[in-house]
Amino acid sequence: MSSSSGAAAVLDPPDNPGKQQLQLPSVVIRFCGDSGDGMQLVGTQFTNVSAAFGNDVVTLPDFPAEIRAPQGTLAGVSGFQLNFSSEDIFTAGDQVDTLVAMNPAALKTNLADLRHGGTLIVNEEEFDKSNLLKAGYAVSPLETGELSTNYRLHKVPMTRLTRDAVAGLGLSVKEADRCKNFFALGVVYWLYERDRKPTEDWISDKFAKTPSIAEANLRALRGGFNYGFSTEAFTTHYYVPPAKLPPGKYRKITGNEATAIGLVTAAKRCGKSLFYSGYPITPASDILHELAALKKFKVRTFQAEDEIAAMSAVCGAAFAGEIAITASSGPGICLKGEAMGLGVMTELPMVIIDVQRGGPSTGLPTKTEQSDLLLAMFGRNGDSPLPIVAAASPGDCFTMVQEAVRIAVEFMTPVIFLTDGYLANGSEPWLIPRMEDLPPIQVSHPPGNTSAPDMVNGEGENEFMPYRRDERLVRPWAIPGTPGLEHRIGGIEKKDVTGNIDYSPLNHHHMTMTRQNKVAGIAEHIPLQDVEGPETGELLVLSWGGPFGVVRTAVRRAQDEGLSVAHAHLRYLNPFPRNLGEIISKYKKVLIPELNVGQLRMLIRAKYLVDAAGLNKIQGKPFLVHEVLDVIREMLGQTPAAQIPAGQPSLKETVKG
Repeated sequence: MSSSSGAAAVLDPPDNPGKQQLQLPSVVIRFCGDSGDGMQLVGTQFTNVSAAFGNDVVTLPDFPAEIRAPQGTLAGVSGFQLNFSSEDIFTAGDQVDTLVAMNPAALKTNLADLRHGGTLIVNEEEFDKSNLLKAGYAVSPLETGELSTNYRLHKVPMTRLTRDAVAGLGLSVKEADRCKNFFALGVVYWLYERDRKPTEDWISDKFAKTPSIAEANLRALRGGFNYGFSTEAFTTHYYVPPAKLPPGKYRKITGNEATAIGLVTAAKRCGKSLFYSGYPITPASDILHELAALKKFKVRTFQAEDEIAAMSAVCGAAFAGEIAITASSGPGICLKGEAMGLGVMTELPMVIIDVQRGGPSTGLPTKTEQSDLLLAMFGRNGDSPLPIVAAASPGDCFTMVQEAVRIAVEFMTPVIFLTDGYLANGSEPWLIPRMEDLPPIQVSHPPGNTSAPDMVNGEGENEFMPYRRDERLVRPWAIPGTPGLEHRIGGIEKKDVTGNIDYSPLNHHHMTMTRQNKVAGIAEHIPLQDVEGPETGELLVLSWGGPFGVVRTAVRRAQDEGLSVAHAHLRYLNPFPRNLGEIISKYKKVLIPELNVGQLRMLIRAKYLVDAAGLNKIQGKPFLVHEVLDVIREMLGQTPAAQIPAGQPSLKETVKG
């Protein structure tokens, strides 16, 4: 996303004479360096300050896959990208406007994303022979002249200037060098007219017990800001006005934070306690971390010894009448499969959260992917259908995880909630809702019956029947220990109504179809699918999960070009919204962009017999807007898709009938 369009120059701002100021609608910044350089920290601080200022902000943290790769190597690069804007935005941006590279490896792995003419800020003192060798540079790129020709290159001696700033505080060289991330942040704060005060307050609070470290980081931050102000190298700085967001109270929120808060809210709406059982796994672990701090909201967390135990504990909590939740990523969901089948057979309400990452096996543990949809649909033995919902943005995790809880308790079934690494770690401004605006989630338990005969599943007239169903095929949720509600439970096939063990052929057929029809019937109790764009036309772009923002932006740009294209984003994946087939039939072509080999496309083709085309990217990275826009144009006979750089895999080649 280029931020140069619409810029208005204002010369010689009174507080900084001799320097030019430009006003921009939006800017994309990326901080990158070694995994120990604190790039996530400073990126988060810039995000917080921009959100507090009133900009719309979307972020994309990027973590190395190795826990601690060798310092200065390509595998150890950590990055944090953010797009802050005066307009409504949906993505963390395509091309980067300002790249801060703390060492040669960071420069090499990120330079391709910096737009031509963009601002490049490097810590020149890290470009020594050893670090250049680790990054695969024969000669320093700072000396060849290519960087200064293509970009606004600023070579800043950050290490030396940081050490000078913290001199006299008694810090070791290693401790002093850890502050250079705040020096870099100070430079960028000046460059984009950001207020230092919130970050200074954060530093003072964070390091209150170590005053020398707090003072060092404050000096580094101010030193970087003053360097930008005073050096002749920076002749221009920029201003991005606040966005016009709906009125209300906002906070910055990540997908995992929104999921945790949504779970607590859902339990409150149910009038229940929340039980969360999990095993640490990237990128889902933060849900456990967030919930563990919320005990005062009737939250109990259990870190199990493995994924199997975590899922089994959730089955037990659901039987006991709790709002029962677990979360994992793809490898953990595989291990949970057997106990998820137990949840299907017992028809108990629980939510299984899958924060998707690259696979198979360990795969890309810190990178995003959408490759677990078929696992969610079919990853259990037998015919074991489960409802599946998916979030569209970090803030939408709050809404959709509550939908997962609602469906689970109202239909007595396990539900899978899908997010992904991009949503889980990314952040955006979130309008905090009022609790009184959220309707209760209907939970009912049959009352006790002390007059029931002293038998279990017999033929007494007043006896409780655990599998007697209502018109939606939903069985009752009986709380253990309630007089008269004693019943059998377990993984062996049950007889309808009585719950007696019965694995006769006809009963098994009947119960399998009953469970299938119950899940299918949920379509009558979820919203109709909406479409942005013309109700009929040439092309429908159908998406789900994390690509929402990119696809929505690409479709809007195509519509601005006069192309006949509409966008439908699915948040309910099983069952599909009941009007989806009708929507699809109104367009001549269907395009489905996915961060997998075409899993939703397979399901759509099978159910609706439509010759949908796929746009598939499996690189551990989200789509870029131009990647989707180029294919939209090509499918509508417009400008051919952009040329793929030599040596790079083509996304275009996957667009097939």
